[in-house]
Amino acid sequence: MPSISSTLGSGPHLSQPLGQHLDQLRKYELVVKYGSFTAAADHLGLTQPAISQQIRALERQLGVRLLERVGRSVTPTAAGKDLLAHLPAIAMALEAAFNAVAAHVDKVVGQIRLGTGLTTCLYFLPPILRKLKDAHPGLDLVVSTGNTEELVRRVEANSIDLALVTLPVPSRSVDVQVVVEDEIVAVKRRGSADWPDRLDASSFSATPLVMFSPGTSTRGLIDAWLSTADRNPSAAMELDSVEAIKAVVAAGLGSSFLPRLALTGHGHHADLEFRSLTPRLYRSQALVMRQDKTMTAAFRATVECILASKVHLPISTAEQDSSTG
Repeated sequence: MPSISSTLGSGPHLSQPLGQHLDQLRKYELVVKYGSFTAAADHLGLTQPAISQQIRALERQLGVRLLERVGRSVTPTAAGKDLLAHLPAIAMALEAAFNAVAAHVDKVVGQIRLGTGLTTCLYFLPPILRKLKDAHPGLDLVVSTGNTEELVRRVEANSIDLALVTLPVPSRSVDVQVVVEDEIVAVKRRGSADWPDRLDASSFSATPLVMFSPGTSTRGLIDAWLSTADRNPSAAMELDSVEAIKAVVAAGLGSSFLPRLALTGHGHHADLEFRSLTPRLYRSQALVMRQDKTMTAAFRATVECILASKVHLPISTAEQDSSTG
């Protein structure tokens, strides 16, 4: 299907801006309607020579005569009649285009592309997406997953509109607003060997560890915390899915480190227990967007809904006792 720019902006005869072409077509339509350059000029509050100049320019661009004088009136030529037949469709297409754009000013409609990590997608986003869809049925939310570096790159390239990622963000060209403060806790099969009172990095030196795959921001935080051990623990398994990690740990095949968000609420697993680390380890999830991003009604509604859902998830003593009971 030809585009407006390729149709009206290419070739030696059609090189003027779209607005100028539309203005010429409007004047041509009025001349035909009134059968007179003078009457069309009066209607527009212009001079007759100004109208005549515009019509001649249009004829030069098209390479044909559009009007001919018959007695005291002007009428369209055969080519002019063909052009005239297309003007209602052009007017309708323009009206539809302007109406579609106007809807974005007052209504929350259109597509928003959101990137996020797997854990956030599983345990944080679903109720937010449901709330947005209930409030704005015309909003089309497209969600994709990836790691922080990949998603920030896609925000910078404008291939997605927003991203919820784990800090730190390797870019100064985006706006960053923290949404979730989540604690990373140690996780083991319920009823397995007791943990020591103090769970520091050395506590896991002889423990099979089920870890996130390398390259994720959360894995980087955990590796940095483990690096303080006298003997650096190594991973027995490395998995991409938080649910896979939970299943493997619940089967008694090792311990792990997971965000508390993945272990509470609908993330609760009856066969797992968890406890805070010493020192405690946290990760921050932030909303990332381009600094020059156009703030449409749909974009604004999405950002406001996510920011309104901010959570801080330090583990309380009561919850910890419950998880290990």
